[in-house]
Amino acid sequence: TVGAQFAFLTCQLNHQSIMKLAVAALLAGSAAAFAPAQVGKTTTALHAFESELGAQPPLGLFDPLGMLTDADQERFDRLRYVEVKHGRVCQLAFLGQIVTRNGVHLSGDIDYSGHSFDSYPN
Repeated sequence: TVGAQFAFLTCQLNHQSIMKLAVAALLAGSAAAFAPAQVGKTTTALHAFESELGAQPPLGLFDPLGMLTDADQERFDRLRYVEVKHGRVCQLAFLGQIVTRNGVHLSGDIDYSGHSFDSYPN
């Protein structure tokens, strides 16, 4: 019947329109992903530490959390010392994990109660 054919044709056109709209939206979204981002100039208060080790152009001294805002040389030196110390602890922890996973275990007791290192599984 004519009414059923018209309804079928309208439904087909609707699906085609929706599909074209979805494809256009996907293309627009993917094109926006490759568009150059607008970067504004940012100012930092870290000009006092621009000559320190690790400050490289174009960023200068990288301080994303702002821990050195209004900091003096003593605070900078303290944070640098703590960062190096934590890096060394992490390196030792990683090395200990690799050595233990390869089956090398320490002998002896881990505490004064007599618990041995071997009594704790990996």
